[in-house]
Amino acid sequence: MNKSLSSAFSKIHFCSKIKFSLLSIGFCLLFPNLLLAQKTTTNLKEEAQIQTFLKVTENIRCICLPSLPIQSCSFNMCAASSYLKTFIENRIKDGMKEEEIISKMENGFGTSVLQDPIVVMFQENGNQGMVDSIVYGFGPKILAQPDGTWINFTLFAFGILGLFGIYKYGTKKKKETTDSNTKHSPGDLKSTTEQIKNKIRKFEEET
Repeated sequence: MNKSLSSAFSKIHFCSKIKFSLLSIGFCLLFPNLLLAQKTTTNLKEEAQIQTFLKVTENIRCICLPSLPIQSCSFNMCAASSYLKTFIENRIKDGMKEEEIISKMENGFGTSVLQDPIVVMFQENGNQGMVDSIVYGFGPKILAQPDGTWINFTLFAFGILGLFGIYKYGTKKKKETTDSNTKHSPGDLKSTTEQIKNKIRKFEEET
């Protein structure tokens, strides 16, 4: 009876794991934007400037990972984007508004920004491509909305792998339980047989 209860609890636990995994995967697939919910850090202090910064960085692609908005692109993921966010902060400090910055990201800020510390840093490091893009514009592709398709695909792939792992683990545990029961079955039968013999012997002695 104890073995039956243990087996039942194991099955319930295994099913619960699968249900939880399916719910987690489904939730992430339905709401992929939650993966991008982490807001970028900024050195800006005024609330109005911070809001402008967040709006701008939501509408510009990450330089290294175009599928992500630059807002969600960290320094470790893309150093160029991190420096570009500092450049955007400098424009906001100069009084530029959201629409103007976004437009100039596409069409160029002109030679007036050549003295900006970030532009100077790019020049000194020999990254003339970034300098030219800032001065003359990155083009319309910099404004494209992030594509969540790769996120959904990645989540789906990891979800399938996770479920497969859980299935393999459950199958292995079930096999171990079955083998354990099989090993003990002859002993259990022998014990039961001895008990029956003792009862018969006792009954015969009493009669």
